[in-house]
Amino acid sequence: MRSTTIGLVFIGFCFFLNILGLMKMLPLYLTSPLLFAAILFTLYRMNHRKTFKGFKG
Repeated sequence: MRSTTIGLVFIGFCFFLNILGLMKMLPLYLTSPLLFAAILFTLYRMNHRKTFKGFKG
């Protein structure tokens, strides 16, 4: 739950930076990969929380 919240806040921050990039206040080639990485991190953490890792033994 905590990493999901952090991921959503990070997505919001990177989305704001991307809007600034679209207004040509920041380089767009810098803000777009940040937004992609934030979305990727959040989806990864949401999908791999409780996976079966096999039997010990």
